[in-house]
Amino acid sequence: MKIIAADTVVTGPGRNFVTLRITTEDGLTGVGDATLNGRELAVASYLRDHVAPLLAGRDAGRIEDTWQYLYRGAYWRRGPVTMAAVAAVDTALWDIKAKAAGMPLYQLLGGASRVGALTYGHASGRDIPEVLDSVREVLAQGFRAVRIQSGVPGLASVYGVDDATRAAGGTAPNGHPRPHEETWDTPAYLRHIPRVFEAVRAEFGPELPLLHDGHHRLTPIQAARLGKDLEPYDLFWLEDATPAEDPSALRLVRQHTTTPLAIGEVFNSVHDYGPLLTERLIDYVRSAVTHAGGVSGLRKLLDLAAVHGAKSGIHGPADISPVGMAAAVHLDLAVHNFGIQEYTRHTDETLEVFRPSYTFADGMLRPSELPGLGVDFDVEAAARFPYEPAYLPVNRLLDGTLHDW
Repeated sequence: MKIIAADTVVTGPGRNFVTLRITTEDGLTGVGDATLNGRELAVASYLRDHVAPLLAGRDAGRIEDTWQYLYRGAYWRRGPVTMAAVAAVDTALWDIKAKAAGMPLYQLLGGASRVGALTYGHASGRDIPEVLDSVREVLAQGFRAVRIQSGVPGLASVYGVDDATRAAGGTAPNGHPRPHEETWDTPAYLRHIPRVFEAVRAEFGPELPLLHDGHHRLTPIQAARLGKDLEPYDLFWLEDATPAEDPSALRLVRQHTTTPLAIGEVFNSVHDYGPLLTERLIDYVRSAVTHAGGVSGLRKLLDLAAVHGAKSGIHGPADISPVGMAAAVHLDLAVHNFGIQEYTRHTDETLEVFRPSYTFADGMLRPSELPGLGVDFDVEAAARFPYEPAYLPVNRLLDGTLHDW
């Protein structure tokens, strides 16, 4: 199965996505997600200008060899742009191989290890009553685990809670949009969040799995304090409590709290996890198929995590396209050390372009039984939704200092 075309499509149905579509001489096509939120065009250029020309004439069935060729052959290894591009190629090739075999992808990964993948939904509110209402809505949608995010008293908006944080923060002199700049107050946050979880537990009882994302906002000692303060509320995990780049930070957090820790959505390689896994400093790995080298890259990570007692918690925000989500669900079903899957429903506009056949019921995602990933990518529909620049917000402290998150 020789590759004859590798086309990169950038589209913006509600938000921006980058999709790679590989075609073989046999007429099979496979798709891969290469979306990098806020830096989509960098990955699109990497694919079009540097990767696609190398794929012409290669055997589509040589997935691992192609992965190593793109990873090692570029000399400049790793990094989010490179690994998102590698991920797109790898996932598209797995899609093709599974279609050629006439099997859903999870069967080629070893078959099912469970009946479905437990997911968690997102509940948030500007204050505690709104949070409680949001939890009720998420449970009514069928979720059996809930991530809790809350506004903070005194702050106008908080990322993950207020939709205004997605708005542009004005424009540069050349008319290009700038990211929204959000003010942050760590002491107020640390005082407030335990009260939020106290109220949620009082309302919904001790058995509902609850998660929380710190969005990398805390110093190690602050993260340790938060983990300790949340212990009475028995969290499923505390995610990204401190910036992920420094593994030594997690040593301090681990020493002071028994709250399970999850990290890794900003990582793009198994090598980023190093001592976090070998020293058992985390309980869940959060990388996405889209950002960590595709199905092959994430399988390498999850196998290493299993050896060190860590489970999967694959990143699944709305800026992972349904292609990336489908690949994650196939992995979720196959791997032994599955933990939980983040699931954010895509907009109707997104689903006009990407038509996934995975299903959600009883709090679980289940992959399609169709050959391949089970996602139909409509190129003509994609053309109706042009790319528009958009960015994640920038975080600043009360004194205006740019905050690390």
